[in-house]
Amino acid sequence: MSEELRGLDSSAVATWMADHVDGLVPPVTFSLIAGGHSNLTFGAVDAAGTEYVVRRGPLGSGGGGAHDMGREHRVISALHGSIPVPRALAVCLDDSVNGTSFYVMSRVAGAVLDNVASADAHLSDPAARRVAGKQLIDVLADMHRVDVDAVGLGDAAKREDFLGRQIKRFVGMWERNQTRELPVMSALVDRVAALAPPQRHTGIVHGDYRIGNVMFDVGSDAGRLVAVLDWELWTLGDVLADVGFVLNNWYEPGDPNPQVFMETAPTVTGDFGSRRDVIERYADRTGFDVSAVDYYRGFQHWRMAVLAEGVKKRYESAQMANTDVDFDHLAQRVIDLAVLAERHLDAYAAG
Repeated sequence: MSEELRGLDSSAVATWMADHVDGLVPPVTFSLIAGGHSNLTFGAVDAAGTEYVVRRGPLGSGGGGAHDMGREHRVISALHGSIPVPRALAVCLDDSVNGTSFYVMSRVAGAVLDNVASADAHLSDPAARRVAGKQLIDVLADMHRVDVDAVGLGDAAKREDFLGRQIKRFVGMWERNQTRELPVMSALVDRVAALAPPQRHTGIVHGDYRIGNVMFDVGSDAGRLVAVLDWELWTLGDVLADVGFVLNNWYEPGDPNPQVFMETAPTVTGDFGSRRDVIERYADRTGFDVSAVDYYRGFQHWRMAVLAEGVKKRYESAQMANTDVDFDHLAQRVIDLAVLAERHLDAYAAG
């Protein structure tokens, strides 16, 4: 494997694609789209100029859980036609080809707006940004109303006691991945469990739904959401967990929040709408009770603190494709996320 494309055996994957992707014209060339904090994403172009995307788990992963490419391939296959997702083309579960499983999907034309600079470059019109903000919530609402049995995902995961299962899982993840003692994280475990509201609305939970994980049309239909990406954390359960996550990533002008994600979301410009707009639009489109939203925001900040500690550990272990990272920031954002979790759990407990 080349140093430029760590994690991808270009020759072996190209040969496999030629045998399994209908219409592909060899040879295939590859490029890194995103090393990411977890699963790796590569672009591929065949001799006819057709573009594809190849996804695999992070370096050093065993291919299970959030890095199960078969599971990620399954959900976008099932949802194609219900909500905007890339078209799933082929999945390779034979680790001998590339060291771990991977799958191939279509490359969608559009842009990811993962920071202010990308929004300025691709979607500068405030009216189009307003459309994008509405689209982000409308697609989330539509995803949460998908009949999972009708699309063949009903047996993909347990549905009930989502928060209980998630809390147990992330407590275990913290115990495995923590790199130092953090009392603020220890204190949060009991609070997150004790305050958990009953599960009222069950469906597909994306697990990482935010403006930086979707693609928008930046041409004639500027602002239309054309693809939901990064399905590595999806499951079935309490859909309001996604709402809490969206709100946590929906920075507004003047927000005092510390930089807990690697990029500042373009919503900080104010052109995409407010968090109040998010809550009201989602509730109107779904009819769901969102009164416990502060709990879900606290839960998600805690969950992200656990994941951020895992990212920190993987970077320190040189398991990521991109090694150009601020290690002090990786360490501090775990603490900052825990503090934000406390703030929203306090608000929820106060009623």
